[in-house]
Amino acid sequence: MATGILAVGLEAAGHPLPALAALAVACLSWLALAVDVAARLLREPRRRLREAGTPGALTGVAATAVLGTGFSVVGLHAAAVVPLVPAALLWPWLIVDVVRTARRPMPGTVFLCCVATQGLAVLGVSVAAAGAVAWLAHTALVFFWLGLALYLFAPSRCDLRQVTAGRGDQWVAGGAPAISAVAGAKLIAASRAGPYLWNADDAAVLRTTTLGLLALGLCWYAVLLLAEPVRPRPGCDPRRWATVFPMGMTAAAALSVAAALDVPGLRVAGEVLLWVAVAAWPAVAACAGAQARGGQVQSTAMKMFTMVSRPTRPNMPLSAFSSSRFT
Repeated sequence: MATGILAVGLEAAGHPLPALAALAVACLSWLALAVDVAARLLREPRRRLREAGTPGALTGVAATAVLGTGFSVVGLHAAAVVPLVPAALLWPWLIVDVVRTARRPMPGTVFLCCVATQGLAVLGVSVAAAGAVAWLAHTALVFFWLGLALYLFAPSRCDLRQVTAGRGDQWVAGGAPAISAVAGAKLIAASRAGPYLWNADDAAVLRTTTLGLLALGLCWYAVLLLAEPVRPRPGCDPRRWATVFPMGMTAAAALSVAAALDVPGLRVAGEVLLWVAVAAWPAVAACAGAQARGGQVQSTAMKMFTMVSRPTRPNMPLSAFSSSRFT
């Protein structure tokens, strides 16, 4: 997810070659994880299916949608349709279980309910805009509003103390409004470039909502960033991938809204945030590599459905949680 969104942001900022390189890395990572998860599902089907009811399982939907969006932004529109199908098929099965079983207090990954839903909205409208498919754009609009409803649901299950205690995955709370803003910006752009989609009043509501979501995402970014030195959390932790992803998503949101609403100042802010995320990626990658060489990290795919998605407990060490899946 972190690598895929950097590809989207780099393309939006006008850096096609780095975007293609990031997209290639994201593709290889996605394939490796898919094979490993499938193998583990065959070996331990009951356990893996049980863990699929946790919020972390929605990472599969979100990551697949981000990968498809990456294909779309670099011009591979036909390839973007391929990830849309499995992501759309997985989403209803996972989201029902997650909403039904989520209990307070949860880590920041509970906001993946919103992220996965908005990821489908972003990918859906990207495919719709490329092929002028009105029904798909309308479906993406439904997912956009549903994602916002799920964003309002998530705080009722999230342990907000994670803002200062989390080891990286608390940043997903800021990534949720950011990806929602990206979805809104793409819906606005699609209505201008393709067939008639909605009237002027609907478009005005969409513009206002999108700007509000971007403002909320930027506020979350500032709060989470300030919380880092207030409660320093040094050392390597695979959950830091869940920090890089919202950083990149906030940058992509600013760039997308700047283009859709013609606000040049937001483009400058988006590029600054993008390079911050780009700088964070190798730092987290190097740290993860050092841990892997030291034998301190299990297989990334095995952690796809681990304790990161389960309710926190006072006597449970923070090291029980992992977000390496956000790579």
